[in-house]
Amino acid sequence: MPRRLEVVSRDLRRVQLSSKEIDYVLVRRRGRRGLGLKVDEEGLTVSTSLAMPVASVEALVRESERWVLKKLAEWSARRVPPADWSDGARLPYLGGGLALRTGLGGRAHAERSGDELRVTTRDGSEAAIRRAVIAWYKRAAAEYLSGRVDALAKQGGYARPHLIVSSAMGRWGSCNTRREVRLAWRLMKAPAELIDYVICHELAHLKHMNHSAAFWAEVERQCPQHRARRERLHATDHHYRSF
Repeated sequence: MPRRLEVVSRDLRRVQLSSKEIDYVLVRRRGRRGLGLKVDEEGLTVSTSLAMPVASVEALVRESERWVLKKLAEWSARRVPPADWSDGARLPYLGGGLALRTGLGGRAHAERSGDELRVTTRDGSEAAIRRAVIAWYKRAAAEYLSGRVDALAKQGGYARPHLIVSSAMGRWGSCNTRREVRLAWRLMKAPAELIDYVICHELAHLKHMNHSAAFWAEVERQCPQHRARRERLHATDHHYRSF
């Protein structure tokens, strides 16, 4: 395991790239050599040694200007506005949407009716609506994902694994040697064919607990369209993490 280098300072700075001023975080690490660039949902982070002058840091950042701006644009396109919990808002569901209908009532509860999700809460607060909506998604996931795991396991010639519906944000599924398949309830926001790809991916791990060529051949056997579906999931998965 690589040694973690101690962070000595972390400063917010700004650099001119092309015609734009870009904010970045400058992280100085004890024992660091050279310069490291990272772009993620937080923006640009630059890691360097204690001794490198800021002018040298920014000169090197400008040398990577095209890459930095490209990555920042990609992450910007992946940002999703905060969830809207107002009456009539659209909730993603199986690649389509449900209209959120809110009202006051007793205990917080959500129930689907056609293309609407009807939610009642005592106080009408966003927090209460959010809790009721998420509880409904989890119930819907337990039913829907269980059915798809059953169907795809039978189709693929597997003994049915034990399904656990998770609240994971960072990964859509996982599988272990105890034959437990975990699937995130947030998958219920994705189109059905992408959910099926994730399930086929995890079922393949029942035979191969790795990502070897044999593993991908098993995924291919179950889901010939897996490459296109995997790319589509990667391109759109930020929409499924909005709440």
